[in-house]
Amino acid sequence: MNDTPDASSTPPAPSPIKKEKKEDSFPVFLIKLVLVVAIFRSFIFSPFNIPSESMLPRLENGDYLLAAKWPYGYSKYSLPFSAPLLPKRFFAGQPERGDVAIFKAPPGNDIDYIKRVIGLPGDTVQMKDGVLHLNGKAVPKQRIEDFVIAVTPNTDCISREFAVTEADGRQTCHYPQFRETLPTGKSYNVLDLGPRDADTTAPVLVPEGQLFLMGDNRDNSLDSRFPAMEGGGIGLVPQDNLVGRAAIMMWSTDGSANWFLPWTWFTAARWDRIGGTF
Repeated sequence: MNDTPDASSTPPAPSPIKKEKKEDSFPVFLIKLVLVVAIFRSFIFSPFNIPSESMLPRLENGDYLLAAKWPYGYSKYSLPFSAPLLPKRFFAGQPERGDVAIFKAPPGNDIDYIKRVIGLPGDTVQMKDGVLHLNGKAVPKQRIEDFVIAVTPNTDCISREFAVTEADGRQTCHYPQFRETLPTGKSYNVLDLGPRDADTTAPVLVPEGQLFLMGDNRDNSLDSRFPAMEGGGIGLVPQDNLVGRAAIMMWSTDGSANWFLPWTWFTAARWDRIGGTF
């Protein structure tokens, strides 16, 4: 007789008890979400909207873009509300001429501005009769077709001389447009509305740690050509004030949308502008 126990009759070993995963409470979830958004906005991308026409023709009032935070490094101005948590700029990166940069505007250093980087430390910048000069040499400026933009709730002509009624009755603004090419080969379009006081300036040597920034709408931009003052120019901008580099257009609206009429959110969109890069 075989006294060996039958394996089939042996009771199975108890399986380990699985601990139920505890779900986060809503307040904990909310805190995690805020932290993720804060990290994303501080170190990766941050949204920025265009509130003026100083960067026409590249940027229009009503554009919404994402600014890349890592190209210029991180300082307190990279953080939400400029929280003073970083004593200096870390991983600092030098901008390139022609970059479209977002920064905290002097002298208050509390409002986000957007301009194009023109002069780097050591450069001498000067305007002569509406022509940009870098280090004593004129930057090539070629006349191209007029820039045409529709009159909308976000946009009106700067003066009547640029207002046009098209054959179909649409109201538009026609601005003289030029192609400017920096010594690096970087090209972009600028507007020149005719003779203005800031068309000729004294030469400015850009000191170490600072930048000379200009708007592409040369005759409608208070930039580094003007002394830093609240509601006025910005003077030379410290590199520590940099927030990020314009990266991608995520939305654009002509301002005609009505929050209570959802279909207007789509008819007001400028679809051809969305997704553009810099």
